[in-house]
Parts: sequence; C-alpha cells; structure tokens
Amino acid sequence: MKTKHIPVRTCVACRSTDEKRDLMRIVRQPDGSVCHDARGKISGRGAYLCAKNECIALAKKRKQLERALKATALPETLFEELTRFVEATTDSQPKA
Repeated sequence: MKTKHIPVRTCVACRSTDEKRDLMRIVRQPDGSVCHDARGKISGRGAYLCAKNECIALAKKRKQLERALKATALPETLFEELTRFVEATTDSQPKA
C-alpha cells in the first residue's frame, strides 16, 4: 500500500522543517494585506512559522516575515494575533 505524501515546510525564523499542518501560515493576499491563515487555504504568498513564541520574536526582530512575504512593514497586531494563537494552542494541549 502507498504511503500518503505529507507536505513539509520550513520555518522562516529558525529554519527547521516540519509538517505543514504543524506550522503557522502567514499570507500576503493579492490586495497587499497580511494575515494569519489558520486553515491554510487563503490565496496569496505564504510564509511559515513554528508555533513558538521564540520563533515569532525572532522573525519580528530580523524582519524575516517581511522578507519572505515581500511586504513592507507588518502591523503589530499580526504579531499579537500569532502570540495569542500560540498561547491558545499550548493551553489546549494535554500536559505530558
């Protein structure tokens, strides 16, 4: 039986690879707006980040999302939204 292909993407901050569904997708839409794409279906240029606060801070500091999305300054609200998303997902995961 054939194994199903699992898409792999690279985090723009730490450069680690992981399954597409385990990373957060940030997309620059055709109208130029930038948003978090939780479902991974919005059309536009996408970039991926690990769901870690360290990667969000590193991408912000080094302006790696701007470079990957070929966009100018990103709104501060985007980084706040990503941080809230990470906190919400880590709170919902069971402790080992």
